[in-house]
Amino acid sequence: MPFFWYFLIYSLLGYGLEKVFAKATHAKKQNRKGFLLLPLCPVYGLGMAAVLSLPEELIRSPYHLFFWGTLTATAVEYAVHWFYDTVFGVCFWDYSGTFGTIRGRVCVPFSLIWGVLTTVAVVFLQPFIQIVAFRIPDWATYGALLLLTADLVFSARLLSLYHDTEMLNVHRLYSVSRQL
Repeated sequence: MPFFWYFLIYSLLGYGLEKVFAKATHAKKQNRKGFLLLPLCPVYGLGMAAVLSLPEELIRSPYHLFFWGTLTATAVEYAVHWFYDTVFGVCFWDYSGTFGTIRGRVCVPFSLIWGVLTTVAVVFLQPFIQIVAFRIPDWATYGALLLLTADLVFSARLLSLYHDTEMLNVHRLYSVSRQL
């Protein structure tokens, strides 16, 4: 079950990174996560799980890791955006107007950032994360999986009903529930 924990840990780190980025850039949308209750940004977890699944010979050097990490994480980002758009009719990010964009789903600058992030994560963070992931007891894994599943089902239902990413903000959800 280590890949489950890789997904969760990198999703959590991605959430933190998104919060810092939103504050630093004074973004209009400060709530930049993918699930309702859990502070997770799943595109980071999925992207890193995909990179960690690559054959070792593809990522044997930092240069190869940067190249394949860029391509793999960008492909995941495109697929996640497509999924959110197609299944739920929502858009969590839009790179329209950014250099080298493809349908607003991915763009060259953020693809290059993916390359840097995946290289830094695999070289510096992954050795420690791997140790932690293998020490987590089964009961904690099952509990986390249950919580994530409940959150995913609830969030998917909200997105299906309202087609509004702001519904995944606890404060927004609370204000809407008070109006009902």
